[in-house]
Amino acid sequence: MVIFGTESTGKTTLAQELAGHFDEPWSEEFVREFWDRRDGRITAADLGTIALGQMANEDDAVRRARRVVFHDTDLLTCTLWDDALFPGQCPAWVRAEAELRAQGVALWLLCDTDLPFAPDPQRSWPDAAGRAEGRRRWRAALEPAGRPWVEIQGGGAERTRRAIDAVTRLLATG
Repeated sequence: MVIFGTESTGKTTLAQELAGHFDEPWSEEFVREFWDRRDGRITAADLGTIALGQMANEDDAVRRARRVVFHDTDLLTCTLWDDALFPGQCPAWVRAEAELRAQGVALWLLCDTDLPFAPDPQRSWPDAAGRAEGRRRWRAALEPAGRPWVEIQGGGAERTRRAIDAVTRLLATG
């Protein structure tokens, strides 16, 4: 299960809440830690290292899961950010691995941009136009590829309830 969406859409909070509700693991977004360690200095040369860290976080959570795992972002998201911030620089192996891993995802929870933007030094698109562009890019990564996804909207408890309902439906059918 991937908690998916552009920045400032509540992915980390939702991943933690779902993991707690279902008593299953979640994987953290690696680039946040990497950014902090590098004082915000990331270059195109770092994209492979970031991908490896993201993969390690995901794999660790998968090993601990019994029924489901919640990824606070995924390698597909890394490719989207690579393309946005370093056009043409995403390593081919990262893109291939993202597609391979995507085949094993049962459901993406696409977090809408309907939450207020929370300023953060790591964020790139604070204005309405940027948020709309991010929303478009993340949705475009799911729809044309026919990936299974549910849009998660609303704030607070409503957002969490919608996500819990989507996961519950998935677990009941699997």
